Order: sequence, then structure tokens, then C-alpha cells
Amino acid sequence: MTRAVAALQILLLGIIQATCFAQEPAVATAKAYGDPLRFEKAIENFEIGDLEQPPPQNAIVCIGSSSMRMWHSKIEDDLAPLTIIARGFGGSNMNDALHYADRIVIPYKPRAVVIYEGDNDVAQGIAPEIIVGKFHALVGKIHRHLPEARIYFLAIKPSIRRWKLWPKMMKANDLIAEACAKDKQLTFVDVASGMLDATGRPRKDIFYKDNLHMIRSGYIIWRDALKPVLIKAEFHSSDQRCRHIRRLTRCCTPVVVASYEHRLWPKQEVPLKAEGPV
Repeated sequence: MTRAVAALQILLLGIIQATCFAQEPAVATAKAYGDPLRFEKAIENFEIGDLEQPPPQNAIVCIGSSSMRMWHSKIEDDLAPLTIIARGFGGSNMNDALHYADRIVIPYKPRAVVIYEGDNDVAQGIAPEIIVGKFHALVGKIHRHLPEARIYFLAIKPSIRRWKLWPKMMKANDLIAEACAKDKQLTFVDVASGMLDATGRPRKDIFYKDNLHMIRSGYIIWRDALKPVLIKAEFHSSDQRCRHIRRLTRCCTPVVVASYEHRLWPKQEVPLKAEGPV
């Protein structure tokens, strides 16, 4: 009887240990989002600028991490004639965008919102399912205040520096694309495919030396993927530049219209290799 009891105790101990060890990886890899308040200064700077020069309503707000922030200097020209309000803040993630949406999205009463987040989320160890949950929360927050707003999600980009994380990024992309396909007010924009070379790996000619942030040629890929989608859905008479073009097309020749367009937003040449700050 004693041997039987001892054997049973050893068996139970083994089961308990096996259960504990099996749970360890999940606990060890579980990550939590950082405090959004670390971006308070950046958000305050946006708000100060808004007081000095209030942004127009019914425009298109573009929010996101550093990949969005580093597009600020060119995004208005790239997406012209649409009216753009650029509100990227470097280092942010989906949870940060959710936290600050009521300060850098909703007050502008935009007709559309473009989002680039998820890149830093994955790098910070956040599971794709959690990222998608935050995306749904962000969409819900925007639509509670702006029920007619259309939302465009830019696919999480591949990069050389974070290539090992690409499978998780693809999973997050797939889950968000699936969610967008079920809602006519959501659109998934694939900016990632054009960033891969013929072998399916990140192109080496579109990144800075950090192999993470894009030079101009990377943003040209984004422009060419996003702009046709926005023009099709968002080319709207409320855009001041669009109104001028519409008037001209009713009374002027195509040459005159093209000349006027060029004066408003000179077309950018596509460089073979962009250099310098974006």
C-alpha cells in the first residue's frame, strides 16, 4: 500500500510539474502595452498647432507610427488633391492610437481616417489577436462619434530589420484584412506587397541604414498603393482644390486644367534612389 501511495504521489507531482512547465512559455511571452502618456508632449504639440491654425473639417486624417510621421513632409503632395491632416507620432502602436483618437482624430470631424499601426505592436511582443482587438476598439471609438467615417488600414510593412517578425505581422494583416472585408466602411490597403522583391524578401533599396524606416522610394510605393483607393472613394467636392478642378473642367481645355494642377501640386519625379531625410 505504501509503495502504491508513493507511486501515486510521484505521478501527481509529475503531472503538476508538466502542467506548470507547459504554461511557462505563454506567461513568459505575454506582453502588455506601454503607457500611452509617454506621447503626451507630442499630442500637445499637435493641439497647440491646431489652436494656431485650425485644421479643416471633413478632411482625411492620417495617423500612425514613425512610418506615418516620416511621411508628413510629402503626404499632402502625394495624396493631392485630397485634403490631408497628418497626425503620425513616432513609436506609437495601436493602443496609443486608440488612446489619443479623441484628441487627434475625432475633433477634426474627418470623413475618412487612414491608419498605420501594428508594426511596433508586433516588435513589442503583442500577439496579432490582441492587435486586431485594439483595431476593432479604435474603429468602434471613431464610429461612435463619426458613424459615417470611412477607415483605411495600411498593411503592416515588411522590413529587413524586423524580418523575423514578418510571420506575425502577416497574421495580423490577414486578421485585419478579414475584418475589413466584412464592413463596407473599412478598407485594407496592401502597401506591403510592393515592398518585397522577386524572392519575397524586403527590398534593400527602400530603407535607411537602420533597415526599418523608409526613404523616399518606399513612400512612392505607399503613395501608388493608397492614392488610387482614396481618389476612388474620397475625391469630394468639399476639397478646395477639387472644386477648382471641377470648375475648370467645365469651361477649360485639358491643357489649361493640367497647367493649373501642376501649379497647385507639382508632380514628383520618381527617383531611382532617394537620399536624405524623408
